[in-house]
Formats: sequence, structure tokens, C-alpha cells
Amino acid sequence: MSFNYYIFLPIVLLLLFFLLRSFYIRKKNVPGELFAEALRNENSGQYEQAVVNYTNALNEVKKARFRDSDLKNKILEKLKVLNTAIEYQKNFQYTENR
Repeated sequence: MSFNYYIFLPIVLLLLFFLLRSFYIRKKNVPGELFAEALRNENSGQYEQAVVNYTNALNEVKKARFRDSDLKNKILEKLKVLNTAIEYQKNFQYTENR
């Protein structure tokens, strides 16, 4: 074998290793999972828990290397709506108990 094979063999093996690793080990989409969990909580009527999950998802989106502005905007809109719904629910319960 020539000297070039000894140089290129480790480089090719490293490239193969990184390619296989990228195919088999997928990075989890943490903000997406938190967003889905918050949607489940919102649909089941657990608004306070949904706000917590949306806030956690928003923090994860902000920490992400490549930020998804669409997801960030959706989360902010959901937080506004949920905070309004929670305030309405609290005021409705307050007037109902009078």
C-alpha cells in the first residue's frame, strides 16, 4: 500500500463514523415535545400546567442554536390566550361566589 492510503483511511473512517452517527442518533426536538404536551394539557382543561409547559418550550426555543421563529410566535400567542382564559375563569368564579 502506498502512503496515501494510510493518510486517507482514517479520514474516511471518521467521515463514515459521523455519517452513521447522524443517521442513528437523532436529536430530540425538546421544544416541540413540550409544545405538544402543553397542547394536551390545554385541551384537557389544565390551563395552569399548559402555561408552565409553554413557558418551558419558549425557554428551550430561546436556547436553541437555530431558533424557530414560527414556533416562538405560536407559543407567545398561546400564552396570551391562556393567560386571558385563566383570568376570565378566575373572574367568573369570583362573581359566581358573590
